[in-house]
Amino acid sequence: MELRHLRYYTAVVEEQSFTKAAERLFIAQPPLSRQIQNLEAELGVQLFERGSRPLKTTEAGQFFYQHALKLLSNAEEIKSMTQRVGMTDRCITLGFVGSLLFGLLSNIVYLFKQQQPHLKIEMVEMATTEQIEALKEGKIDVGFGRLRISDPAIKRVLLREERLMVAVHSSHPMAQKNEGVYLSELIDHPVFLYPKNNKPNFSSQVRSLFSEHGLELQKVREVRELSLACGFVAAGEGISIVPASAQSIQLKYLHFIPILDQSAVSPIFMAVRNLDESEDIRSLFDCIYQLYDLENIYYDRSII
Repeated sequence: MELRHLRYYTAVVEEQSFTKAAERLFIAQPPLSRQIQNLEAELGVQLFERGSRPLKTTEAGQFFYQHALKLLSNAEEIKSMTQRVGMTDRCITLGFVGSLLFGLLSNIVYLFKQQQPHLKIEMVEMATTEQIEALKEGKIDVGFGRLRISDPAIKRVLLREERLMVAVHSSHPMAQKNEGVYLSELIDHPVFLYPKNNKPNFSSQVRSLFSEHGLELQKVREVRELSLACGFVAAGEGISIVPASAQSIQLKYLHFIPILDQSAVSPIFMAVRNLDESEDIRSLFDCIYQLYDLENIYYDRSII
């Protein structure tokens, strides 16, 4: 006896007709009748009253019907639970640079978790250069960073470009320039850049930006991370060049001013292995662009 026999039998009982049951099951009537006859032969009992119209079950047939329903229900539950267990075992590991958590990355991951409740999502902070090697070694599945690093084994997607701003103390003379400042106005001020390790990094990117404009920062101090740089600024120790998302850092006396140079942007890249086209990664892309739509952020999805 197989599950399909139980499905055939319950369909005949519920439809009270071999013809209607066959239509429901998308099979021909003669094979269905033979399957029920074989089932009766295997059980050694008559399941239907012969000659009844509509079909009626015998007492044994009604007993068998009730238990067949339970068995089919249990089979579906086992199937569903097994699938859930299998899905729980799936895991995706995201590498990211710390500054992105002050922007939309935390919202993206939260949305991704809501849409993929059975997927285990792990997050590992690491520099962009470390992400490339971790991707190739299979230690992470996706990398989020700010640097343009090319590698034949890695597919890099530009998600968007984030405007850069200057973080200053609210008492700083520049704090009055709410319309913005140019890079050339910053070179003589003490500047906190981050991070100080794992070059090339965001600090290298900022220095290159000034260099491309024929400028050089004169008083630079590198610190470990974005929040530390903003902490020094709030203490009146200098200024810092930060992504616009840093405005989510709420410190007393911390003030942010736009940088007016058009090239003053920091790209945000998502990196995956070239041959990795899993459904989980496609779903992650979908979450990113759903959020961008909500935030009215421009993006070009044709590059994927």
